[in-house]
Amino acid sequence: MLRRSAIAAVLSAGVVLACAAPAVAGDPTVAPPEDCGDLAVCVGVDIGGSDSKPSSGKPGSPAKARGASKAKPKCRVNRSSGTGPNDVKENRSVTVPCSDPELGSFSGGCYYKVASPQPPAGDPAWKGHKPDDGKVYQVTCPMGTPGLDAVGLQWMAEPPGAAAVSPAQLAQQAVDKMTLRGPRIGIAPKPGGKGVVGMPVWMWAGKSTETYGPNTASASAGGTTVTATAKVSKVVWKLGDGSTVTCTTAGTPYKASYGKKASPDCGHRYTQASSTTASGKYHITATATWTIGWQGGGQNGQLTEIRDSAVDITIAEVQVLN
Repeated sequence: MLRRSAIAAVLSAGVVLACAAPAVAGDPTVAPPEDCGDLAVCVGVDIGGSDSKPSSGKPGSPAKARGASKAKPKCRVNRSSGTGPNDVKENRSVTVPCSDPELGSFSGGCYYKVASPQPPAGDPAWKGHKPDDGKVYQVTCPMGTPGLDAVGLQWMAEPPGAAAVSPAQLAQQAVDKMTLRGPRIGIAPKPGGKGVVGMPVWMWAGKSTETYGPNTASASAGGTTVTATAKVSKVVWKLGDGSTVTCTTAGTPYKASYGKKASPDCGHRYTQASSTTASGKYHITATATWTIGWQGGGQNGQLTEIRDSAVDITIAEVQVLN
């Protein structure tokens, strides 16, 4: 408490401090707002040394230090000019520690430290949220009266001063949660069997959430949730003989009852035996394009992921008996 009182005294000694909104989107406003009174606003970082300079004055922007000082960073706090008849108009500033082992980190005029222990689930401090949704912070706001602090608890989804996460970044985080694989290749003739030159070859992609979709995941930060849904929009088949077939459907699985019919939506015919290749087989690659639509935070967009799989098949010439 002595440390808190000392900081409060520094901020209040002959200085009027202006209360301002947090510098970074998503920073909290301690409720009720009047609990914070006249607050210091961190507008720069003073790392000590004659070559150090404060920032341009924008809340939260770091200073550019030219010296090689090892002093601990401090927040330079601009003095308000005030509006009352007795307010001092001089353009002066004071500095406060940007972090304090007892109070935590300084951001937007207050110190924030993760409350330890955290309140039990269901405690009013969680504001209806679950413990997995964020943290409850001890918030200390130095006041304009010596030795007086406003102290309270505040739930936050993200640490104070954390960089805002855009919906597009959340969309990529959602995609990273998904398991997206190459096609589960189905083909007739089977890889262990043997096909014949000129006969229909059927290709298809087995459907599952991981190999064809739809595959859905969400990511959240700062009260914004983005949901992404991925589905294969096409499969490009490279048949090993120089041919390429693009299928915009999964393809039709072959059944013995189809006989010598050609595939209605994804097929091929070889004109040469695979014995003409170095391996004696045709190496087939199926490349899936995952098209991912996302929406959230008042925005929407589209991402693309590519995955592939491969098999080898044998195609033989028809043997004619005389």
